[in-house]
Amino acid sequence: MAVSPPRYRSTLAFSFSFLFFLALCTPLTAATGFAGSACLSVSASRFAGSITQVITAIEKLSSILSRFSTRFADFRLATAIADCLDLLDLSSDVLSWALSASQNPKGKHNSTGNLSSDLRTWLSAALAHPQTCMEGFEGTNSIVKSLVSAGIGEVVTLVEQLLAQVVPVHDEFDASKGQFPSWVKPKERKLLQSIGVSPDAVVALDGSGNYTRIMEAVLAAPDYSMKRFVIYIKKGVYVENVEIKKKKWNIMMVGDGMDATFISGNRNVVDGWTTFRSPTFAVSGRGFIARDISFQNTAGPEKHQAVALRSDSDLSVYYRCGIFGYQDSLYTHTMRQFFRECRITGTVDFIFGDATAMFQNCLIQAKKGLPNQKNTITAHGRKDPNEPTGFSFQFCNITADSDLEPLVSTTQTYLGRPWKAYSRTVFMQSFMSEVIRAEGWLEWNGNFALDTLYYGEYLNTGAGAGIANRVKWTGYHALNDSSQVNNFTVTQFIEGNLWLPSTGVTYTAAFTV
Repeated sequence: MAVSPPRYRSTLAFSFSFLFFLALCTPLTAATGFAGSACLSVSASRFAGSITQVITAIEKLSSILSRFSTRFADFRLATAIADCLDLLDLSSDVLSWALSASQNPKGKHNSTGNLSSDLRTWLSAALAHPQTCMEGFEGTNSIVKSLVSAGIGEVVTLVEQLLAQVVPVHDEFDASKGQFPSWVKPKERKLLQSIGVSPDAVVALDGSGNYTRIMEAVLAAPDYSMKRFVIYIKKGVYVENVEIKKKKWNIMMVGDGMDATFISGNRNVVDGWTTFRSPTFAVSGRGFIARDISFQNTAGPEKHQAVALRSDSDLSVYYRCGIFGYQDSLYTHTMRQFFRECRITGTVDFIFGDATAMFQNCLIQAKKGLPNQKNTITAHGRKDPNEPTGFSFQFCNITADSDLEPLVSTTQTYLGRPWKAYSRTVFMQSFMSEVIRAEGWLEWNGNFALDTLYYGEYLNTGAGAGIANRVKWTGYHALNDSSQVNNFTVTQFIEGNLWLPSTGVTYTAAFTV
C-alpha cells in the first residue's frame, strides 16, 4: 500500500456549486394556467414569500428550543434538543438556497443547473429535518416534545405546500460526448479536466502527515470553499467521531483502500445517543467525495441503532467505500447521493433515510443479528408524494456476509420495509442470493403504507430474485419494461449527467441490457 500521498484525477469539480449558471425555467403561456415559470405553479414572488414565512417559523421555533438547551442534565434529552437546533438550522440553510436560486440565477447557492430538481431536493431536506427532530425525542418522557410539536407541525405543513408548488422538469446534457453543461464557463472546464492535484492535508497515525486526527484536517479546511480541499488519510484505524459541518463545502477524503483505512466508532442509542447523533462519520457540507475508505460502527447488534455513516451532503459521491455496521449502518438522511463499488453491511434497516440515493455495482451484505431478528436491507423515509426521494439499486450484488452464510435458511432477510408512508425503493439488474426471502419485502406495521409505497424490481437474477411469490401489495411492482425503470437511472433519478462527469467517478448513465 502506498506510503506517500498519491496524485488523483482532479476533483475540483464541486466548485460547480458556485460556478454553474442556473438555467432558468422556461416561461409558460397563459393557456397553461400557471402564473410562474415552468417549474413553479405560482409566481416567483409568491414562492419567495412562502419560503420567507417558513424561515421565520423556524427562527421562532429555534428561539423556543434554545431556552432549554442547557436546562436538562439528562444526556439523552440534551442530545435531542441539540439535534433539533442543528436540524432546524440545516432546514433554514436549504430554504435560503431555494430562495436565492429562485431569485438569482447566478447566485452562489445554485447547484446542478436544473432549478426544479434543486428546489425539490432542498425542500425535501427541509421537510425531513424537523421530522427527524421530533423522532429524537422518542423515549425521553419530557415536556419539550409537546412544547415544540405544534411549531414543528406548522413548519412541516408549510414546506409540504412549497413542495407542491414545484413542478418536475427534467434536464440533461450529453455526457457520452464529453460535454460539460453549458453553464460551466470555459475557464472552469479546463480546471475540472485537469490531470492531477496534490492533497491539501495528510492524516497519518504515525505522525508522518500534517495531522494525526481526521477532525483536525477537517477543521483546517476553508468554509464555503470554491475549490476542492483534498484530505489524504493513510492506512490505519482512526477511532474518532468525525463531523463535516454545513460550512465545509467541497471536501474530498481519500484513503489507502476500504480494507486499509478505517474510521471507527461505537456510539449507539442504547448508550443514550440519538440515531441522528450516533454516526461514526457525519457530513452535511455540500459536494463531499469519499474514496477508498471505510466507515464502521462497532457497537454490535445488541446496541440496536448505531450509524456508521450519515450523509446530508448534496451531490455527494462515495466511491469504493466500506460502510460497516449492524442496525442502521448507512443513514442517507437527505439530498442527492451516489454510491459506486461500495460494500455495505448490516442487519435491520441498514440502508435508511429520506435521500435520493443511487447505488451502482455495490456489494450489499446482510449480517448475523440478534436471535430471531429479521434483517431488512432498506427502510426509505419518503413522507410526501411530491418528494423526489428514493433508493435505486443497479448492478448490485445482494448476499449474506460470512457470519450469516451458515444461517441463511433460518434467518429472514428482506429487501426492505416502509419506514414512512411513501417509501420508495427499486432494485434493477442486480444479483440476489438465496439470502432474500421469497416474499421479498416486509411490512412495517400491519397495513401501514402498503398502498402508498413504491417498491419495484426489474431484471434481477439469482436464487433470491424470483418474483412468483413476492408480496401482493398495491404498492409493489414487478416491472417488465425498461420504460418503467428509466426514472430510476442515474440520468433521471439524481440528474447525474449534470454533475457526476466532473467528479471523475465511473458511472452508467442510463438503463442498459
